[in-house]
Amino acid sequence: MRSQKRVRVLPEIPTASMADIAFLLIVFFLTSTSMNQDKGLSLYLPAMGESKEVAKKNICNVWINEADEVAIYEEDQLKPLAFAALKGEIERRLTENGKLIVSVKSERGATYRTFVNVLDELKLAGATRISIASPEK
Repeated sequence: MRSQKRVRVLPEIPTASMADIAFLLIVFFLTSTSMNQDKGLSLYLPAMGESKEVAKKNICNVWINEADEVAIYEEDQLKPLAFAALKGEIERRLTENGKLIVSVKSERGATYRTFVNVLDELKLAGATRISIASPEK
């Protein structure tokens, strides 16, 4: 009797549906993942070139210098102000004058973080009319 040789079949992983599985995983992650978007500053910006005449008594100028120090113009003089006192000062001025427009001006060396912190304090104080003045060159 002759012994028959057994043909040994090597184990193999089927890869025919691998592309389908990868495609389904990509579609799943694209549809189930949400992207966080930065909201940025919520400011209403007027149209370019739009300007209005405002009485000097209705403007409060806030100045940020290169050392990130805050000051307010009072009677044509620069009055240094602690950052913690900014909210209280603006609230006081808003109760005195309901039509007050707060104009924020910063020097070129001032940090963006300080500028945003000042804007936040103004909004917490209840200022709704905020003007951002361009720095002098």
